[in-house]
Amino acid sequence: MTELKQIYKCNVCGNIVEVLHTGAGELVCCGEAMQLMQGKREDVGQEKHLPVIEKAPGKVTVKVGSIPHPMEDNHYIEWVEVASDGKAYREFLKPGDSPEATFQIKAEKITAREYCTLHGLWKKGED
Repeated sequence: MTELKQIYKCNVCGNIVEVLHTGAGELVCCGEAMQLMQGKREDVGQEKHLPVIEKAPGKVTVKVGSIPHPMEDNHYIEWVEVASDGKAYREFLKPGDSPEATFQIKAEKITAREYCTLHGLWKKGED
């Protein structure tokens, strides 16, 4: 059974989907079951992926990694998302962009997720 806000990836074509309405069925793409992407919460290795959440009056900035993540053609942060108070905000990035996003929101509890094209889904927050 799927759960709200889960992220799934097709290991054949690379499609990524987010569950917006739960159901009992299996998510399938290209004839195969899609892989549930678990949000990793601890950095491992040289590259840093954990979202760094910075709050300021009326805005939240999410930086990817304690040192800036590479933003190369074959290895970059595809999107950054913040969720708070039942609302989600997402910004899509591309190679050459800065690995961060700023959202004009007022929130106390924030959860941030980001997706690296090589290393998958990462998550940090107060959920």
